[in-house]
Amino acid sequence: MKHIKLMTIVAATAMLAVSCGQKKEAPKDESPKYLVLYYSQTSNTKAVAEQIANLLNADIEEIVATQPYDGDFQATIERCIQERELGVKPEIQPLTADISQYDVIFIGYPVWFGTYAPPVAAWLNQADLSGKKVVPFCTFGSGGLESSAKDLAAKQPNAEVLPGYGVRAARLEAMPKEVEEFLKAGGFIEGEYTPLPDFGDMHDVSADEAAIFDTAVDGYPMLNAEAKSVAVRTIPNGTEYLFVAMDKPREAKADMPPAGELQVYVTVLEGETPVFTKVIR
Repeated sequence: MKHIKLMTIVAATAMLAVSCGQKKEAPKDESPKYLVLYYSQTSNTKAVAEQIANLLNADIEEIVATQPYDGDFQATIERCIQERELGVKPEIQPLTADISQYDVIFIGYPVWFGTYAPPVAAWLNQADLSGKKVVPFCTFGSGGLESSAKDLAAKQPNAEVLPGYGVRAARLEAMPKEVEEFLKAGGFIEGEYTPLPDFGDMHDVSADEAAIFDTAVDGYPMLNAEAKSVAVRTIPNGTEYLFVAMDKPREAKADMPPAGELQVYVTVLEGETPVFTKVIR
């Protein structure tokens, strides 16, 4: 009987030790690990990347072309056209970051010819983002977030490409607040966020609405269009318009996007001049 009691005490002691050992295990950190990866020629995309990295407390790294692109706009266009005709991508320097260690990768780039710049294309050719969440962000003259995100998803079909953020270079001063709201909306950072309402029904443009469109696009050389219809919604401190427009007749040029129907987003904040925020072709 004493032997049985002793065995019972030993077993109970062992179970208690195991239980205590389990309680001493440190809880696993299940928060995702972020990497902000970007290419920037004029520092516009770099500014967006740094804002995202700061708000997320994320690691950040730049994609660097071995042979940098000239800062001159026309020289960059000519080089890109030549590379496209030859079917080549620029050489890039190896990354120091181990992509496998990250759960969410923010990929940033300027939009050239409607998609991500060639150094990003070069990196995507050698990267495997299978199982990763990927968030595109970009800077552009008129637009390209939607088309470049579509290309990114096609290039990395085993990654989950999430909604992205884009900003015109001419509106970079609005970027910090927009990025903060974007990260809140995506659930990447905490904070109060009120979703925007849907646009109202599309209708033919009035004379006043046509004037708003013309003012917003005035002076931008790659956008020569006429508004045909519009939908409207209220945004904080103003109004946003979604115009459907048609390109006006123009001379065909290699650096010009193809003519056709397009969508133009225009915001009018209280007391300010109308500005277009992006174009979708």
